Amino acid sequence: MPVNILMPALSPTMEKGNLAKWLKKEGDKVKAGDVIAEIETDKATMEVEAIDDGTLGKIVVAEGTQDVPVNQVIAVLLEEGEDASAIKAVPAAKPAPKGEVKQEAKPVVPAERAPSAREPGPSAPGLQAVPDRGFAASGTPNGRGARIFASPLARRLAKESGIDVARVQGSGPHGRVVARDIEEARKGGALRAPAAGMPIGIQAPSDAQIRALFEEGSYEFVPHDGMRKTIARRLTEAKLTIPHYYLTVDIELDALLAARQEINASSPMGEDGKPRYRVSVNDLLIKALALALMKIPDANVSWTDAGMLKHKHADVGVAVAIPGGLITPVVRHADEKSMSTIANEMKDLIARARTRKLKPQEYQGGSSALSNLGMYGIKEFAAVINPPHATIVAVGAGEERAVARKGKIEAATVMGATLSADHRAVDGAVGAEMLDAFRKFIEKPIAMLA
Repeated sequence: MPVNILMPALSPTMEKGNLAKWLKKEGDKVKAGDVIAEIETDKATMEVEAIDDGTLGKIVVAEGTQDVPVNQVIAVLLEEGEDASAIKAVPAAKPAPKGEVKQEAKPVVPAERAPSAREPGPSAPGLQAVPDRGFAASGTPNGRGARIFASPLARRLAKESGIDVARVQGSGPHGRVVARDIEEARKGGALRAPAAGMPIGIQAPSDAQIRALFEEGSYEFVPHDGMRKTIARRLTEAKLTIPHYYLTVDIELDALLAARQEINASSPMGEDGKPRYRVSVNDLLIKALALALMKIPDANVSWTDAGMLKHKHADVGVAVAIPGGLITPVVRHADEKSMSTIANEMKDLIARARTRKLKPQEYQGGSSALSNLGMYGIKEFAAVINPPHATIVAVGAGEERAVARKGKIEAATVMGATLSADHRAVDGAVGAEMLDAFRKFIEKPIAMLA
């Protein structure tokens, strides 16, 4: 019988993907393992392989279609001896016009007896199940002191748009707030005044309100792609949910620069006549950060509500700028790897990151991260923590400064480094110890070889 090919989940958090390209056409013979399509996630382009031998009988989702939900049928594979007549009708997904907000498909819910008021079903904390009305925020009053009824989709759209759902006038049954009400509010529709004593949430201006500030035709509208949406969502969540604090030190680089020159000079030549490796300052900083995390294990952690994850190795993410955003490939077990191994691994990861060829496991996870803007002349900056990390170290440019040594003024190459730490997981003293260890490994690089 025909086999449905589904949109795969290419990472644990993937919900949708873009069908970038079909590499086979209807009627083509395929074998198990043949690459038949390319899927774009927010940060990478992945290949989809055929799961069985057969003929590609029908392409359901056209190439170029965006936001295809995971597990949606994208094609149908015919087995040996079958023809197109065996394919049942499958509705094709059409690309959404640019600028149009796609309405989310309603999931199929098994027909079960709705819980009565006397038999409450399970619900998320702070939410009370209301039969036939979605969810109401418990204890959240509107202007009349009643609960606010809103559909789950409306609540999600309101959250993404920074709209307080309690201030939206519902047009659904019994005054329920539905998706179209949120869309009206996003376009600048009127909102209720906050009730007396009700805390006022931070309200981001709507798209229409922002556009109204600029003359029509004075700007180019560039729709957000999946990467930019993901960056915006994750960084907003990080700043709202992680209590950041910051520590900054100055680090002398002269010994590290001399060590780098010596390491590169000792590189053996390959068959092509070029050195087998070339270690950068960033590669040495990765190693120093990994060793600092191992030296101060209380900083090599990830926060969860149930308990702390204390990592046995130092997996260091490295922020890499790519067209349209950034990605953080992870050097696994960086504490155990040589400088030359880190250098070659980073060279490969950066090259594939810029062509969006990284696998999800190559840029997800990790226990800390390094962000370097020194190549742009930035003196110092504070980076945003990337969950599940509890720390990130931001380094600036090395510059020649006057330093005092034993009563004498001498010149030294100095770099600023700022640690951003999650105060839930890493106390201030622990963060200071980790940053001090990082500084000492850099100022005495011979210690990294011990």
